[in-house]
Amino acid sequence: MSDRPRFSFAVSARCGAARTGAISMMRGEIRTPAFMPVGTAATVKAMKPRDVRAAGADIILGNTYHLMLRPGAERMARLGGLHAFMGWDRPILTDSGGYQVMSLSELRKMSEEGVSFKSHLDGSAHMLTPERSMEIQRLLGSDIVMAFDECTSWPATREDAAASMERSMRWARRSRDGFDAGEAHAARAALFGIQQGSMFEDLRRTSSDKLIDIGFDGYAVGGLAVGEGQAEMFRVLDFAVAMLPEDRPRYLMGVGKPDDIVGAVERGIDMFDCVLPTRSGRTGQAFTRDGPINIKNARFAEDQAPLDPECGCPVCATWSRAYLHHLIRSGEILGAMLMTEHNVNFYQDLMQGLRDAIADGRLPAHADAFRARYGRSKGEAGC
Repeated sequence: MSDRPRFSFAVSARCGAARTGAISMMRGEIRTPAFMPVGTAATVKAMKPRDVRAAGADIILGNTYHLMLRPGAERMARLGGLHAFMGWDRPILTDSGGYQVMSLSELRKMSEEGVSFKSHLDGSAHMLTPERSMEIQRLLGSDIVMAFDECTSWPATREDAAASMERSMRWARRSRDGFDAGEAHAARAALFGIQQGSMFEDLRRTSSDKLIDIGFDGYAVGGLAVGEGQAEMFRVLDFAVAMLPEDRPRYLMGVGKPDDIVGAVERGIDMFDCVLPTRSGRTGQAFTRDGPINIKNARFAEDQAPLDPECGCPVCATWSRAYLHHLIRSGEILGAMLMTEHNVNFYQDLMQGLRDAIADGRLPAHADAFRARYGRSKGEAGC
């Protein structure tokens, strides 16, 4: 595939708790902090892979739950794997399927073995265990495999959060063993563990210690962005991130809004994913340096300015807000495509700006200027 290492992570610069660097894998380098566009069903919705790459994305995310149901993991393997199937030749991270299964509260039953559930597509019965999750991600050809875990719901009592975390840690051990059993795939892929513990510092510490004892290539912070709000999420990150190994990437799952990402980078997070830029684009919301706008609003009907005058993406270089307003109001497919392309470019520009600011030692000023303009202002200490 290449002469690159299976997996390595190097930090090139720091600014406070934030760091910038790169993950090197056989399919290419991932610049960090990185935002992964979500390709749930083997597509970043409304975008061609080459346009996702042109926007600056080094890695995308695929969804184990959705792909196991359609087209099916075994079929995907017969067709050459997820990369060949969708025409993306760079790294892909696949989630474990746990979050989606847990959200099917009316369709699933959990046990120590795993989760039995009925497909939301046709009602067919399935069983997802740590071992099966590892097998599915192997059949997909994932580059970064996520351990199978239980995403603790919120709000949760400390007792419930502890029981959920302990189960996730037992499943993490089984995920490690299941991943290692796929020797050929394990030799070219990486496995990330997922810290749980809800909003409780001692539970997060216990979870981290257990994960480190098992040993993973990278570590995710799970169980956040589940309705607790930004202030509470940042409070947890203030202690949870430092519990994870300094020499491994740290991934905040399912985050998030641009100002969420800026604050999490300041706290030492290296990787992010979220459906927000693509989902918002399809429904008419554009992200700009002056905050999000709803292009369906009547005030844009004759606005000849680009979505974001400082954006250099192909959409802003070519089309006006008035045209995009017309497309979205008319239900034209092109409207969803162009709005999504702009949003994905905005998120990648956001990450490049953060990487540059960390490298130059000016992240606090950069972050404050972003928040003040985007709609939030919060002072931070210098480097």
